[in-house]
Amino acid sequence: MRAVVFDQFGGPEVLHLGEVPEPEAGPGRVRVRVEAVGLNAFDGKVRSGAMESAFRTRLPGVPGLEVAGVVDQVGSDVSGVAVGDRVAGWTSRGAAELAILKLWAPVPDGLDAAQAAALPVVGEAARRVLRILGPKPGETLLVHGASGGIGGLVTQLAVAAGVTVIGTASPANQERVAAYGAIPTTYGEGIVDRVRALAPTVDAVLDTAGSGVLPESIELRGGTDRVVTLADPAAPGLGVELTERSEPSASELAELIDLVARGEVLVPVAKVLPLAEAARGQRLVDEGRAGGKVVLVPTGPPR
Repeated sequence: MRAVVFDQFGGPEVLHLGEVPEPEAGPGRVRVRVEAVGLNAFDGKVRSGAMESAFRTRLPGVPGLEVAGVVDQVGSDVSGVAVGDRVAGWTSRGAAELAILKLWAPVPDGLDAAQAAALPVVGEAARRVLRILGPKPGETLLVHGASGGIGGLVTQLAVAAGVTVIGTASPANQERVAAYGAIPTTYGEGIVDRVRALAPTVDAVLDTAGSGVLPESIELRGGTDRVVTLADPAAPGLGVELTERSEPSASELAELIDLVARGEVLVPVAKVLPLAEAARGQRLVDEGRAGGKVVLVPTGPPR
């Protein structure tokens, strides 16, 4: 079958189309005919070789942690899903015509596959940080990177729960943050004064960008309690929690898919590209210039 592969570690240019063996659904797994696969920054770290000290990557590698597709094979010890069902979930080699899912949730017929494929990774991270921070109705949450995938989803979920959200973003993305229901402001010099002018008290802070805003976040919060980052390696030295361990949940994914399908949550998909343009898509993700989720789609039936 066709897949996006890399035979050596390096930049996005090492990604290319290749042929790999078809996977088989083992116990507790399903195989899907991939309709869409989401690209993430983690895919770029694995491809570059930056993760080799943590775990070894079997070459040729295939990126892709999240897919949406149609079930075409069901492994043993699996119930509640059948061949022909549309699902989305987590995988380890998803940028291909066929992929094995270890956890999944149903996708309604009315939801576009690209949007469904954009949800598992950002949805898990959003739910995780909201559990850690525990913002309550009436409190104020500051979200750095509120126009991004995780930041945008956290913002929408928090606003829906009655939390006041102040979201930082570039000048070009202020309208998107406002559309999510947050109070937008720009990042950079003077951010402490700008945020204080908007809210006298900040009850919790989430940093999704890793752009060196933790000292200002601590100042605004009045300490390190309820300050969390997903991306700043300087966090431990500042006494701030850096959360990286994924905790996938099929039930939480199903809830998010339902919210998106009903139009209550927006998941911006910036680019939908064929598998053959994986290098272009991953470069946009690696450089943080995508402006939303980048999704790859196979062209033609599996072969």
